[in-house]
Amino acid sequence: MQDPHEEQSSDDEYRALVQRLAFAAVNEQRRARRWRIFFLLLTFLYLTPLLFLVLSSESFDQFRPAETTSDKHTALLRVSGVIADGAEASAEHIISGLQDAFEDEDTAGVILEINSPGGSPVQSAYIYDEILRLRAEHQDTPLYAVVTDIAASGAYYIAAAADRIYVNRSSLVGSIGVRLDSFGLVDLIDKIGVERRLMTAGEHKALLDPFLPENLEEKQHLQVMLDEVHQHFIDSVKQGRGDRLQDDENLFSGLVWSGERAIEIGLVDEIGSREQVARDVIGEEELVDFTPRELLLDRLASRVGASAGQFLEQRLLGQFQLQ
Repeated sequence: MQDPHEEQSSDDEYRALVQRLAFAAVNEQRRARRWRIFFLLLTFLYLTPLLFLVLSSESFDQFRPAETTSDKHTALLRVSGVIADGAEASAEHIISGLQDAFEDEDTAGVILEINSPGGSPVQSAYIYDEILRLRAEHQDTPLYAVVTDIAASGAYYIAAAADRIYVNRSSLVGSIGVRLDSFGLVDLIDKIGVERRLMTAGEHKALLDPFLPENLEEKQHLQVMLDEVHQHFIDSVKQGRGDRLQDDENLFSGLVWSGERAIEIGLVDEIGSREQVARDVIGEEELVDFTPRELLLDRLASRVGASAGQFLEQRLLGQFQLQ
């Protein structure tokens, strides 16, 4: 039989061993935490100067023009991609750049370089109206549109407000029309045995529901609405182009033409590039880009926000699924 004193001594040794192991684990965690803090501080000290250098090279304004070598210059503003709210070619961005270009006392003329398939009729109308306003306010500063690959639909809407429109022979121009896309899946859900359950308040609240049969009354209403918007487009083009438009029954049909053909029917004026227009038409070969750019801080905030949102979503959804 084991001596009680020996048993007590063994228990004490066991407790002491456990305590030493526990303290060792705690100390190891503390050391690891210190190293993590150290490396985080080191990374911060390394990245901060780089961030400062990048920020110092960019303006805290929405746009800072490039350094110029003469008193006068040609202002350049690019309209690229889809014209839509929140996009690079949104009315907010383009109008901001236009205002900066016209208000610069050294701007001899403005070139609106367009490469866009179009987009929102509302955003395009905002830009169109602002171009007319700025041209009236700054009558000594001409604005020319230069089409590269394409200026269709809403993009041509914008171009029509310019003093003159220049294209390449192979540019695509036109598409003066309005479209509304939808689809129907009525027969499909019948075949696969899906029952449609829909509740609305308002007789036409289910307008364009793809799972319901086409409603002729609603279709007629939508067609009237499209025709109204189309007429707004046509009126703006006629206002901007005036007598230069030829009498062609397909002019406002939604067709697209090559730059060469567009000259013949009066949609555009001449063949020309931005460099040629700046040099030979405006008379100031130096181009200064007034296209608004997204701030570095905005890009970082956007990316950090997206990453944080994704992290929280994963953590929260993960906890929810585990529970």
